[in-house]
Amino acid sequence: MKDILREIGMIARALDSISNIEFKEYDLTKGQYLYIVRICEDPGIIQEKLAEKIKVDRTTAARAIKKLEVNGFIEKKEDKHNKKIKKLYPTVKGKSVYPFIKREHDYSNTAALDGFSKSEEDTILNLLQRVRKNIERDWEFVKKGNKRKY
Repeated sequence: MKDILREIGMIARALDSISNIEFKEYDLTKGQYLYIVRICEDPGIIQEKLAEKIKVDRTTAARAIKKLEVNGFIEKKEDKHNKKIKKLYPTVKGKSVYPFIKREHDYSNTAALDGFSKSEEDTILNLLQRVRKNIERDWEFVKKGNKRKY
């Protein structure tokens, strides 16, 4: 069996490390940029949906969101119809770093796919989306307190 997940993990850790170094000047740490991107792309998203999109547990999301809020990148606003619901929005500071994060993402994407044909890029994307969907089933299963059978 090919160790595909090891390769995916190495790619993810290398890109995360690069991003953490490059985003340091913006006072963004350990993956916080992912939250800013999702909030900028979907202003008004609620914390639970954001955690689901990023594939982290609610506690991890809550900690990251609190840090981003304290550091002035995002703000929480009450829902007009339900005061219990807090929606997340980027601040001026959050919106100002978004273009840099997007450029870094686009650059990394281009670098990662250097030498691949358009057809190969489409194939990679399709296959990785299928892998993600397979993993999401287990993620949902385990998130609900179940145990996988190895």
